[in-house]
Amino acid sequence: MSNSTLDNALKGEPPPAWTRRPNAKDDLRAKARDLRARGLHYEEIVAVLGVAKSSVSLWVRDLPTPERLSYAECRERAAEGVRRYWAAKRQVNEARRAAARAAAAAEIGDLTDREILIAGATAYWCEGSKNKPDRRADRVIFTNSDPALIRLFLRFLQTTGTPLTDANFRVCIHETADVEAAQRFWLEVTGASPSQFRTPTLKRHNPRTVRKNVGEDYHGCLRVDVRRSSSLYRKIEGWSAAITGER
Repeated sequence: MSNSTLDNALKGEPPPAWTRRPNAKDDLRAKARDLRARGLHYEEIVAVLGVAKSSVSLWVRDLPTPERLSYAECRERAAEGVRRYWAAKRQVNEARRAAARAAAAAEIGDLTDREILIAGATAYWCEGSKNKPDRRADRVIFTNSDPALIRLFLRFLQTTGTPLTDANFRVCIHETADVEAAQRFWLEVTGASPSQFRTPTLKRHNPRTVRKNVGEDYHGCLRVDVRRSSSLYRKIEGWSAAITGER
C-alpha cells in the first residue's frame, strides 16, 4: 500500500496517543483549562501561570466563556490576586534580605578585642549617659530596648575587664505591660543574678497616646548601671574621641 493511499484512508482519524510527543507546556495547558473551567478570565490565568495571553487563548478557546462577574466578585478576585502576588513577592524579598545580611556578616567575621572596644565605645557614645557641661558624673549608664545591643555592651564590659557583678540592672517599662515577664526576659538576656535587678521603673499610662510597642514582644528598656565606673567612663571618652577624630 502506498503512502498516498494510506493518507487518504486515515484522513480525519486522530493520531494514536502513543504517537504524541510530550510537550513541555502540557502541564501549564492542563492548569489553564482547569482555571478557565472554574470561571477565570484570560488575564487572571496569565497572572496565575505566568504565561503569554496568546498561549492561554490557544489552549482554552474551545471552552465556553464564563459568565460575567459582578462588581463585588471582580473586586474580590482582584484583591485575591494582589494577595497572592505579595505573598510570593515577600518571600523573594526576604530571601534577598537574608542573603544580603549573611554576606555582610561574613565580611565582618569574628571580632578582635580591639574591635569590640571600638564597637562598644561607639554604641555607648550613641546610647549611653554622658557628662553635661555643667555637671560631671563620670558614671557608665547604658539604656536600650534592643537585646542585641545590651549583649554587645555586656561583652564590651567584659573586654574592658569589668566583671558582670559590677553591673546593676533596672527594667523601665509601661505600667500596662507584663512587668514580671519583662523582668524574666532581661534576666535571660543578661545572664545576671536576680539580686542585681532593682525595682522596675514604671511609666504611667496615657490613654490618649497610641502606642505601637505593645504585645508579647514588648519588654521595655533595660538600664545598666556600672558601679565604680569613673575610670571606665574616662576611657570611653578617650576611645570615642579617637574614633570620631576629636582627640
